[in-house]
Amino acid sequence: MKTDELRERYLAFFQSKGHTRQPSDVLVPTWDPSVLFTPAGMNQFKDHFLGKVKLTFTRATTCQKCLRTGDIDNVGRTAYHHTFFEMLGNFSFGDYFKREAINWAWEFLTDKQWLGIAPERLTVSVYKDDDEAAGIWRQDVGVQPDRIERMDEHDNFWPAGAPSQGPDGVCGPCSEIFYHDDFGDSVEIWNLVFTQFNRVGDPPDNLRPLPSKNIDTGMGLERAAACMQGVPTNFHIDILKPIVEAAAQVCGAAYEYRSETGRRLRRITDHVRACTMAIHENVYPGPQKEKYVIRRLLRRAVLDGHQLGLREPFLYKLVPAVVEMMQTAYPELAETTQRVADVIKNEESNFLGTIDAGLAKTETIFADMARANRTTVSGAEAADLYQTYGVPPETFETMAAERNLAFDWEGYRRAMTEHGDTSRGAVQIVMGDRGPVDAIKRALHETPFLGYETTEAEAELKFIVAQNRLCDHVREVGHESPVTLVLDRSPFYGESGGQVGDSGEIVGPSFRFRVTDTHKDGGLLLHLGQLVEGELRTGQKVTARVETTRRQGIRRAHSATHILHYALQKNLGSHARQQGSKVDEDWLRFDFTNMSAVASEQLAAIERDANERIAAAEPVVAQTVPLAEARAAGAMMLFGEKYPDPVRMVCMGQFSRELCGGTHLTNTREVGTLEIVSEENVAAGVRRIVALTGDKAQQHADQTRAALQAAAAQLGVGLQDVPAAARELTQTVRELKKQVAAGTQPAAPAAAAKVAASGAGEPEYPEIKAALRDAARTLNVAPFDVPERVAALLADVDGLRKQLSQLTQSGGMSAAALLEQAETIGNTKVIVAEIPGANVSLLRQLIDQLRKKADSTAILFMAATGEDKVLLVAGLSRDLVQRGLSAGNWVRDVAPVVGGGGGGKPDMAQAGGKHPEKMPEALDTAQSKIREMLR
Repeated sequence: MKTDELRERYLAFFQSKGHTRQPSDVLVPTWDPSVLFTPAGMNQFKDHFLGKVKLTFTRATTCQKCLRTGDIDNVGRTAYHHTFFEMLGNFSFGDYFKREAINWAWEFLTDKQWLGIAPERLTVSVYKDDDEAAGIWRQDVGVQPDRIERMDEHDNFWPAGAPSQGPDGVCGPCSEIFYHDDFGDSVEIWNLVFTQFNRVGDPPDNLRPLPSKNIDTGMGLERAAACMQGVPTNFHIDILKPIVEAAAQVCGAAYEYRSETGRRLRRITDHVRACTMAIHENVYPGPQKEKYVIRRLLRRAVLDGHQLGLREPFLYKLVPAVVEMMQTAYPELAETTQRVADVIKNEESNFLGTIDAGLAKTETIFADMARANRTTVSGAEAADLYQTYGVPPETFETMAAERNLAFDWEGYRRAMTEHGDTSRGAVQIVMGDRGPVDAIKRALHETPFLGYETTEAEAELKFIVAQNRLCDHVREVGHESPVTLVLDRSPFYGESGGQVGDSGEIVGPSFRFRVTDTHKDGGLLLHLGQLVEGELRTGQKVTARVETTRRQGIRRAHSATHILHYALQKNLGSHARQQGSKVDEDWLRFDFTNMSAVASEQLAAIERDANERIAAAEPVVAQTVPLAEARAAGAMMLFGEKYPDPVRMVCMGQFSRELCGGTHLTNTREVGTLEIVSEENVAAGVRRIVALTGDKAQQHADQTRAALQAAAAQLGVGLQDVPAAARELTQTVRELKKQVAAGTQPAAPAAAAKVAASGAGEPEYPEIKAALRDAARTLNVAPFDVPERVAALLADVDGLRKQLSQLTQSGGMSAAALLEQAETIGNTKVIVAEIPGANVSLLRQLIDQLRKKADSTAILFMAATGEDKVLLVAGLSRDLVQRGLSAGNWVRDVAPVVGGGGGGKPDMAQAGGKHPEKMPEALDTAQSKIREMLR
């Protein structure tokens, strides 16, 4: 039986038993902070099990995409372990229980209409105290007692060890079904979880029966397929063996099941499949949380390829094979094949650039440990290896284990924390934090949202949360004590889908409450804020008013994100899909897929196309339709996003259809204008645009025009000529600085080049914006800082010209003239003089010239370099240095006279001071000191 057929049969069987077929949840359930990836089929139904949502069905069946890394070291080594896998499941929410779950599992496995497995191939296990389940297996199903094994809480209870060790909360016994294959293996293919207790405290008598009992069962698709196809490992089933063979071909290695090469090829197969599925859902490799897991899997597979002799990217070549094997169940994979391959290739290239050095470093560490008889890898060394060479700590740990060495995880975490890196996070399954909001969920389930139709509504105050506890009434709460209110209905939008929460006020007969933010938790709307006056009491009738000015700005920005999305895809291609967004009052941030920076010309075209759609006054219509109808209409759906059915579809004219729960305008013209203010990189293959709408966009445009006008006035050119003038100005400054640094005396100071006016009239705004951007890039400042930078450069030009003028004046002090004024002591020419306006370069040049003109020389020059600075430079000829004299000692003795200090080498030294008025005294001291030195 083919794997795709097995998947469909399972779902069809449970549909025939009254179950609602539900789609797989996404791999990264952003609504559930307790996990990084979806670890099991039950995950999407946690609130259903806990009674936190209104049940529209009480039986469900799914094939869930899962990703776990808890047993990653077993992947490729054992027959059945994976990181990515599919879990077939059937669930009951207070409907049927053990009898139906057990009988249906047996029926599906053994009935010839379904799988037709011979009963003698199957055995079962139950929790040691679960007489009810054991009785059903024995009496209803007919399994003989010797084929029913009773196991303890660590094997047949969920969570494992819960009765004695916890945690508190929902739990229950399990019953497992094992298949005995032709290879002598016993394969667990089905696990039935009977959630019937609430654990409270330590034993005994700590398992309290739940009023509503639930069923959570799962059958691993790959394991079941391996059993049905009679192969010794999951990697040999029909949807995985072709990927293994493709990996062998790409790696140029023969696949042998029991060889180390075979294990590496299976691990490559597993990891590239997991990464393909995750990157398809926009989980790109990165340094934190779920992105780190994908980076770790990719780099682990790259290391396997490296050890097979590959030195160039290869994993990306396997993406088409993965897509071909998985697209029957997930046809959407075909739409992102190239994007996924590009992301994987980019990550491979980055890691291959450092892998050889990283492996060499690990060998050095192991050798050092052997010499020192150390048996634990230092966490600090592991952190350095990851940060410098990109070797994941888990990979380093595996390499250490192969040498029987331990790994200091606590030291690693501490080292990473010290470097500000929190890339590792624990994956765990949590059934709720039992906080006040969870209590409200169980009681209220959801808050109807009225904000699509109105910004003001009458409601009832149902719950108050203050100081993290539920309260019936609250009064005299200070501004530092936030309070959360829950109404029976509300016009306030709760932050979700990238749109920020509304603000406003809730007023009652005896209070006024300022809402500063609104959050969404499941179906609840949580109004956060402060009690301004009066007393809050549950049950009061209230009026909830949204701050309409802010809401309108948010609507403008949110509608603009849809328009921007359209313009991005039009100009960059269909791959430029949303990766995330945040929408606030007339401000938006939009992340999208693109492997390189967006060129300025493309960015201008994107902005132009968006504003054309805005100006076209297209109608904006939102309607609730079945999910299938939205798909048929071509509505854009984001990979990795979970959509309800029916869905809310927002259409803008004929150019945009997106599924969105946010608040929107009724006409695109209401956006006013879209002003892109920045485009930057945020992650591998992900770019970010920040843009403004409405009043903020107009203010930004006015500020842009004013900044360019100010710069043009300073430079004396037209608006469109500012970039060229800025380039000429920076070039002038560079040339002047070179001349001043060289200490040369030019015939005439360098003049700023004049840019010829273009003669064009007032440019259009896009040209103004482009001109300011180009000038900012030339000057290496933010656009609005251009006038300030131009003013600073013009001041630099004036200052540098003054310095050159001073250098020109000091140019009369030629080496020949100075030598004529020299005092002769013995056979040494001594020159001590002030050189007005000179810099250090000029003074050093003069000293070198004088030492060439006379055999024995001692020179000390001074120059005032400002109102409160003095420069001293001294030099001695070689013969004096050989006699033991030192220019460093000389200048060190003189500098204190002008309030400074310094020193240097025997042949050349310099010092500084801060009292120019004492230079005459210092010159006298220099004369007397050199006389003493020459005696």
